[in-house]
Amino acid sequence: MNKIKILVFSLLLLSMGACRKYVEIPPSQVRALKSTNDYQLLLNAGSTIEPGYYYPLFAADDFGVDDAGWYGKFTISAAINTYTWADKIYGSTEEDTDWASFYKQIFTFNTVVTGVMGSADGTDDQKKAIQAAALVHRAYAYFTLVNIYGKQYDSATSTTDPGVPLLLEPNLYADLTRASVQKVYDQVKADLLAALPYLPDSPTYNVNPSKMAVYALLARVCLNTREFTQAESYANQALTIKSTLLDLNNYVTTTTTLPLKLANPEVMFFKRTIQNPTNIPLQPTAVGLYDPKDLRYVIFTQDGSKITGSSFTIGRGLYTQRLITDGVYIGPGVPEMMLIKAECEARAGNTANALLAVNTLRKKRFKPAEYTDLTAADPNAALHVVIDERQREFMGRGYRWFDQRRLTKDNGFIGTVTHLFKGVTYTLAPGDNHYVFPIADKYIAQNPEITQNPR
Repeated sequence: MNKIKILVFSLLLLSMGACRKYVEIPPSQVRALKSTNDYQLLLNAGSTIEPGYYYPLFAADDFGVDDAGWYGKFTISAAINTYTWADKIYGSTEEDTDWASFYKQIFTFNTVVTGVMGSADGTDDQKKAIQAAALVHRAYAYFTLVNIYGKQYDSATSTTDPGVPLLLEPNLYADLTRASVQKVYDQVKADLLAALPYLPDSPTYNVNPSKMAVYALLARVCLNTREFTQAESYANQALTIKSTLLDLNNYVTTTTTLPLKLANPEVMFFKRTIQNPTNIPLQPTAVGLYDPKDLRYVIFTQDGSKITGSSFTIGRGLYTQRLITDGVYIGPGVPEMMLIKAECEARAGNTANALLAVNTLRKKRFKPAEYTDLTAADPNAALHVVIDERQREFMGRGYRWFDQRRLTKDNGFIGTVTHLFKGVTYTLAPGDNHYVFPIADKYIAQNPEITQNPR
């Protein structure tokens, strides 16, 4: 049998016995894809399509606490290795949860993209809408992958910087040579723009792609490529469709009524971490960014000693995942689009407009009698205000890791980061090779065309 790419299609191979004949002949007890609805059902599997990343949470400078008790309970080797920015995260035979999950998804999305137009029934419009939805999911997967395993986008080097294997068909024998960062970004943009005409403005359920989701993802993409005019334009288009914010004043004493994913008015495209961690300790420097009257501090963080089953008793931790059981939300939403708009305005020199966007968001995060607008003397100060607000709004979700990567392109925003663990201080300097995750040895051993990231 030819070499099987087990890193990409592990679930498929497990379910089908890892035998080539099952790629060619529908096996017993397995339903072949025939009808248009069969392809739609693939995209309805929430446990498959909703998960995003997980381990960037541990690498970010807002995660962790200096607590001997926590050290003893923080025992998952991959999480420890990520937290300490080790040369290797996984052992020689271990799966990389993030990589494997995304490529499993991509196999599903490629199956839909390449197969749905030839399905037995359904209208042409239905088929195009299903295909478009798969393209959006695929774009999200590749954008996230390239920002975990590839270097931060840099227009000067992106055509030669290794990205990730770019698979566009459900082919078990595809070459897994890493495409360049630029090629992956080009494909992400192409998928999103190709999907746009065939999607509704808003989804029936926010787990499904829509024009709003496309605009929001394009805003993320263009922020990373430093195309700030385009990023703001896409953020504005997303906000034109949805601009509702949660007023946290309504949940200070009634946190049990916080809306879940389908009812959350801020969610534009639901994605969550692969796992829902029970404990997310927060670095004191990150917690220190909050005004104690900030309702995000009051509602969404808690002293470790007061969190039932907490693995730490010193410091403060994220409490959101204890209040909302949908998982840690990492998809685009209204607050993110507002802050992208604010950042782009600050970078364009428009201090007042940047602060207007930030303060519009913040007014929903404080009691009216305790709120005061933030101010800034100039655009650079306004940009610092925006970045600090991103930290407060997205604390403990892994967003900060991706911001650390991209903000190394700006002077004065990201310094050397330190994490303490069991008496050892680990440091990560701006531009360090460890800002790019290593690829698991298992995958390179199975597929030698995949090159490792420098350490």
